[in-house]
Amino acid sequence: MPLPIQIGAQSLDLSPRVFKSETVVASPAAAAETIICSVVVGGDLATALGVAVIGWATYTVGTNGVSVLFKIRRTDASGATVTASGAETATAAALESKLILGVDDGQVAARQVYVLTMTVASGSAESAVSAAPLLAIAV
Repeated sequence: MPLPIQIGAQSLDLSPRVFKSETVVASPAAAAETIICSVVVGGDLATALGVAVIGWATYTVGTNGVSVLFKIRRTDASGATVTASGAETATAAALESKLILGVDDGQVAARQVYVLTMTVASGSAESAVSAAPLLAIAV
């Protein structure tokens, strides 16, 4: 038998644990892994599970692009990978979107940066990222 809920959360403010960005940093050119959005987890927060990071992108693949790969990384484009989508087939000039979710269960540093990256395989012209929100929740 499950334990009954004994404490309500209706007056609990979790906003200091939620961080977001909707700024598109750049769009991938050629086949380079490119940061398309970044978010900073501010403060020195204790976590029980880690940081759940949710990224989403709407994009148009550039000329000759055949697949896309998304990653959520720590710090920058060469930082530790939190999660990766795997390469997925894409069609040049088609508007597409992708959702990616990862949980960083490592020790979270104060002012930890998370980035959403995109790589377009075989792309010979810049792809266009029209939206790329990134949400981080320390839990």
